[in-house]
Amino acid sequence: MEGSRTATSAAAAEDSSSQRGANPFATPGVDNTDNPFATPAVATPIAESLASRQLGHRTTSSFDAPTVRRRFRSSRLQGEFEKPWLESNKKQWNWDSTIFYTCITIGLGIGAFLCWTETQVPKHEYCMVMNDQFKDLNNWNHEVQMNGFGTGAFDWTTNDPANSYVDAEGLHIVPTATLESTSITRDQLLNGFTVNMTTNSRVWGKCTAKSIKKNNDRWPCAAHSNATLGQIINPVRSARLNTKGKKTIRYGRVEVVARMPKGDWLWPAIWMMPQDEVYGEWPKSGEIDIAESRGNDARTYPMGNNLVSSALHWGTATENDRWRRAYGEWGGKRVLYSEKFHTYGLEWSEKYLFTWLDGRLRQVQFFDFTKNKNLWTYGEFAGQSINGSIPTDPWSSTGRKNTPFDESFYLILNVAVGGTNGWFPDAIGDKPWADSSETPMRDFWKANSTWLPTWGPVKDRGMVVKSVKMWQEGRCAGAVRSE
Repeated sequence: MEGSRTATSAAAAEDSSSQRGANPFATPGVDNTDNPFATPAVATPIAESLASRQLGHRTTSSFDAPTVRRRFRSSRLQGEFEKPWLESNKKQWNWDSTIFYTCITIGLGIGAFLCWTETQVPKHEYCMVMNDQFKDLNNWNHEVQMNGFGTGAFDWTTNDPANSYVDAEGLHIVPTATLESTSITRDQLLNGFTVNMTTNSRVWGKCTAKSIKKNNDRWPCAAHSNATLGQIINPVRSARLNTKGKKTIRYGRVEVVARMPKGDWLWPAIWMMPQDEVYGEWPKSGEIDIAESRGNDARTYPMGNNLVSSALHWGTATENDRWRRAYGEWGGKRVLYSEKFHTYGLEWSEKYLFTWLDGRLRQVQFFDFTKNKNLWTYGEFAGQSINGSIPTDPWSSTGRKNTPFDESFYLILNVAVGGTNGWFPDAIGDKPWADSSETPMRDFWKANSTWLPTWGPVKDRGMVVKSVKMWQEGRCAGAVRSE
């Protein structure tokens, strides 16, 4: 046994000696015949991730030969395939370019049209007859009445400074409750009190009505409250000013810079009436409405302070006034005419008449007199019966197509309140009175808690007119042309 062990050890030593002879740098017990300079695996710590790369009993290292890279293979289709786009020479329509150039063309066309339109607007010689910046009221008359004129308005128009005055901002036309601006009490307003401007003008003001006959069952210069009959003193007061006898034009231009009033049932108006009723009483001699509006908030009232309208009135009687045939309006969803100043204009000649808002290209209403034989024919009055009588033609004898709008007119500025002529339709906006009611003014006053707060504080209330300019068509004597 001992001899066997000795022989085995000798053989191992001999074998080891022969290996060292072959690789003198090798570490004993490690087979490194392939790489005589390799570091023994047990001599250097090996990370777990690297150890996992051992193949069988052989450990790989970072010096192993790199893996062969995968050869790129194209995903392009191989072989023959159908190509239908080559079968036709017709190019595919380029919609992007088409839309782009179409929009450019339309834009250029609109621009060219606007330029052409501007060149077609008639240009006349004008002579300025008034440029009022409201340092005073010398160009104006106050109309003082209580019967609502022809509209059944509820306001009592006065010359009271509480209802019209000038300051640095311009002319203010301010509606007030009668109880706010007079000594009349609430009980007197409703019963047993009389206002008579004919006999007591010192207290109530001098009535300016040229006729004292009733209109809308109301006297122009007096009022009496009677609870039994439902009659009350006018519950609100306002102002109405005109240039009659002072500044008039027969053809020409008007420009009014104004801020409309805010408040329910307020009715601001910039309009014109004939200096002389050559063709008869209203509406035979005509009326020109440059701008009218309503103070109701457009966000809750569909015909409110975002809408401005213009019209011509003519007819042989109140019942056949043809204003609907010459009516126009302008409105906007994002504008309230009670928030800032705007310019309201009129241009009037023998051939045409148009109104505009903030510029001549923004026309509210245009009427071409030359397109009709005359206004009698255009109004189709012939053969109509009014209150059992056939109307006669008051205009055609002049031979002019624009009669009755061929005479001198003066300017009017006012803020009315309410009315019974339909300006405030019964079916719109929770209107507190009916036009057909026997007591519309009393019904209106009973609801004052709903509308008076919407007018705002007195100091901020009403219409403000910054300036008024009027031109007569034709060159001034010795003056240059006025644009």
